[in-house]
Amino acid sequence: MMLISGIDIGTTGCKCTIYRSSGEFLSESYREYQVEENTNEHQINPLTVWKNILVVLEEASDKVDRIDAIGVSSFGETFVLLDEKDQPLMDSLLYTDPRGGKQCKKLIEEFGADYLNHSTGLNPNPMYSISKLMWIKENKIEIYKKTKYICLFQDFIVYKLSGVRQLDYSMATRTMAFDINNLEWNENIFNFTGIDKNKMSKLVPTGSKAGFIKKDLAEKLGINNDAEIVSCCHDQIAAAVGAGVNKNGMAVDGIGTVECITPVFDKNIDKSVLYNGSYAIVPFLDNNFVTYAFSFTGGALLKWFRDKLAYMETEAVKKEGRDPYTYFNNKIDISRPSSLLLLPHFSGAATPYMDNDAKGAIVGLTTETTRYEIYQSIMEGISFEMLLNIEELERAGIEIEELRATGGGARSREWLQMKANIYNKKIVSLGSAQAGTLGSIMLTGVVCGIYENLEEANNIFLKTIDIYEPNPETHEKYQQNYRKYKKMYQAIKEILN
Repeated sequence: MMLISGIDIGTTGCKCTIYRSSGEFLSESYREYQVEENTNEHQINPLTVWKNILVVLEEASDKVDRIDAIGVSSFGETFVLLDEKDQPLMDSLLYTDPRGGKQCKKLIEEFGADYLNHSTGLNPNPMYSISKLMWIKENKIEIYKKTKYICLFQDFIVYKLSGVRQLDYSMATRTMAFDINNLEWNENIFNFTGIDKNKMSKLVPTGSKAGFIKKDLAEKLGINNDAEIVSCCHDQIAAAVGAGVNKNGMAVDGIGTVECITPVFDKNIDKSVLYNGSYAIVPFLDNNFVTYAFSFTGGALLKWFRDKLAYMETEAVKKEGRDPYTYFNNKIDISRPSSLLLLPHFSGAATPYMDNDAKGAIVGLTTETTRYEIYQSIMEGISFEMLLNIEELERAGIEIEELRATGGGARSREWLQMKANIYNKKIVSLGSAQAGTLGSIMLTGVVCGIYENLEEANNIFLKTIDIYEPNPETHEKYQQNYRKYKKMYQAIKEILN
């Protein structure tokens, strides 16, 4: 029986999960790390991430006698600059870091937004790697001169584990310098920016073997030295694979701190709708693509309510040994909408607006309003925002027949039923909080020949926990509020401007 490990590298923490190839969960380890944020800088120390990767690998592998394969998936955009000795030259700029705005404008002025859209699959934005690399080349001249390799976090960790520098297509897309049509680096963009393309890692298809773990590293961690290292994919794609979403018409709803719906589609769609809504077009498996429809404030808003508006009640519930979210869920009535409308742009607006200056709002407050109504309106507002995205995707020709829910929010029966009623779509809960690492494990198993295909891996790993069917009458009640909700973004923007 083979043992497969999946590593999921996130912005604020990393996880390692190990399963038997028969589908049996064996162990898991998670470690958080600090992000440095101030008005002008949002950064993370690459060595901090690497050290925590070693910790979770060692802790997870302590409970097993061997590991046959390790798959690596990661958050995107953020890059690592390495010197001649493979040491990071500076902290890594996160996608939220404000630097790179002027450089992004230069790219748009040179190429035009349409060219960048159609070549890279992205609506130009300073969040992507290439603009920030330009900023470093212009403002950190000595650091750029000392840079031998430019890695994103996936290929940085794969390189540290195996000594092989390679980057999969889905991660390369996050640079805004990758041609999604020809599956290669865009020469025009690199020539204009002056960034040396040879510093970038070799491009490989999503799910590609890199090599074996370094012998000295295997010895240090207590891992067998014939463990294969696999470059998997961007973390949102890993979550989709881990939810069994790998065919046209399917989508995963990852309900975490950020909520993200990731659908699979083929080439027969209206790309202009996606470009106008800032939806990325990302190469996937079997000549298909995925896109990301997301809200910056998913579960983060429920956490805001818990910690800022109901902190005394939260502490009392915790002292009783109960989960605050379960407690609040039991206080709401999802058979009817709340009397409030909430715009969830508390950290700006993501797709389809991509408006970092957008602000949130709660409308309809009275002296009779309770905190539980506000809690319910948060769930509704986030769901309305995702429905707006679903409708945009459908306008582009991406039909979503079924949503598979994962992440922390997938534990809330009340929220999933509310979503089914608001979306008027079936929601399947897999109850898998580790869909990202599970997706890496399944993909790694296929790449290493343990499974013939993802369908075989799905049958082994995935088990439906609950199915939530929409209630037509409740859906119509929510539609009345949704029609009002769709006017809120522009109205609030006009008021605040």
